[in-house]
Amino acid sequence: MTTEIQALEANHTWIFQPLLLGKKPIDCKWVFKTKFRADGSIERHKARLVAKGYTQIEGMDYHDTFAPVAKLVTVRCILAVAAA
Repeated sequence: MTTEIQALEANHTWIFQPLLLGKKPIDCKWVFKTKFRADGSIERHKARLVAKGYTQIEGMDYHDTFAPVAKLVTVRCILAVAAA
């Protein structure tokens, strides 16, 4: 876990901000996973620090969510229709 935290700090994944009055921080948890090779032996252990986003309240902790995603198949269909 120490290595993972050092990597997050080195990559500037987050910055510390003062917490606004009347707000409480979002909890987080560690998620551990073991990666295996094809023969079944252990390749490496992985750890991730994830926020418990399900504790957020719309309108208080966040206002809008937007994640534009386009699949390659969708882009190909649009290009095919445009070319026709």
